[in-house]
Amino acid sequence: MTSSTVEMSAQAESSFDLRSAAIPNFTTLVQARHEVFEDRGALDAFTRVVESLGTAGEEGRRRGLGLWMVGRYDVAATQLAQYEKADVVAAITRGTALMSIGRYADAQAIFERLTSQYPEEPRPRGWKIEAQLEQDLAAGDSDAAAQRAQGELDRAPASFSASAEASYLRARIAELRRQPEAALDLYAAAREIDPSHRGNLARLAALAERCGLDELALQAYQTLAQMLPIDRNVLFNLGMLYEDMGRDQEAAACYDIIARNDPTNTRARLYLEDARSGIDMYYDEDQERKEDRLNQILRTPITDFELSVRARNCLNKMNIVSLGDLVRLSEQELLSYKNFGETSLNEIKDILGSKGLRLGMKHEEAVASIEAAARPRPGAAPVTGETSEVLNTPIAKLDLSIRVRRAVENLACLTLADILAHSEDELLSMPNFGQTSLLELKRKLGEFGLTLVTKKK
Repeated sequence: MTSSTVEMSAQAESSFDLRSAAIPNFTTLVQARHEVFEDRGALDAFTRVVESLGTAGEEGRRRGLGLWMVGRYDVAATQLAQYEKADVVAAITRGTALMSIGRYADAQAIFERLTSQYPEEPRPRGWKIEAQLEQDLAAGDSDAAAQRAQGELDRAPASFSASAEASYLRARIAELRRQPEAALDLYAAAREIDPSHRGNLARLAALAERCGLDELALQAYQTLAQMLPIDRNVLFNLGMLYEDMGRDQEAAACYDIIARNDPTNTRARLYLEDARSGIDMYYDEDQERKEDRLNQILRTPITDFELSVRARNCLNKMNIVSLGDLVRLSEQELLSYKNFGETSLNEIKDILGSKGLRLGMKHEEAVASIEAAARPRPGAAPVTGETSEVLNTPIAKLDLSIRVRRAVENLACLTLADILAHSEDELLSMPNFGQTSLLELKRKLGEFGLTLVTKKK
């Protein structure tokens, strides 16, 4: 095995198939990872491939590499442990995974070995020194940490001195020695050598921001935001910097990306609301409402529906747990799975059809379909004034029981108007929604002066 095995500048293939693609070096994974994260559908499909692979032999090695690519670093580190001694790519990948989850001592052991094998390669040596630096900083003595790191740099081969890794580490040492101007120059030098060095860009951005150099920080954060997958902390920091610069709409866009990919992230939603409050430009709240209604339906668990044992088992094996997972698939993809036939397919199509969805549906089409299903029933009187305010009341104000609330949420109801768009018969057709639930809902609506229709016209 030659040092070219760990060479970091190879070109990735245009189409990456984890099952069969050649993976000659770590750069292949990095570049292929960018492709995988370019599209949500591609990421989901790739994740399913990763999870379909076995845990032993070559499949197990590729599974571990794939787990790293999708950001599951703890599982990747465990899976690749059996391969790191015999395979350099597996060793580098496991080492970086360990660095990502803060297991610096374990990572250092791997990079120590790789540095001995390939003394002229800058990346393993740089990672080894950084892993030791992080451990020393955790011990609480920054001066001692800087001194030890400087000693490692002094003992490194002359070829290492010209690398981006060396400039990056010198910059970190300068920061620890409270020399911010020198650190900024060194981070900038590392960026010139390797514009894609994520750690260097992140520290350059943070230090520039602390020093009041907002434009320099902005450049670094914007570069990081273009690298896939995007680090969530980068978007938070970029958003806050935009707010400081009075660019609230761009800040809102950063927080919105986080919130849409992680709907449970309360910090992102809070920051998003704050940013929106500072926007003078018109914001399409109606579109956001439509998106929220769709997302609510897509989060509906498959377990909420009655399925045959065969169909349920197939979906479990495919790790499909919500309607959103189903919509991203095509009929051909489902039928390609073992034991998944036309009968199971028809069950799935019926479930999606009941929600106004179908397999392989485009996002814009899904939004339009869900919105059409939620429109007021034909013949309903127009609402204005006080009535309009009542109808726009969030369903949380009804104080419903868990069973009833879950049923109306599964119909993508966000307001009282949304509930009134459905008839009593339609509600009674919902799983686990009977006369007792209907009476509760009618009573709560009655407190607002509203009633349900028995059947849709």
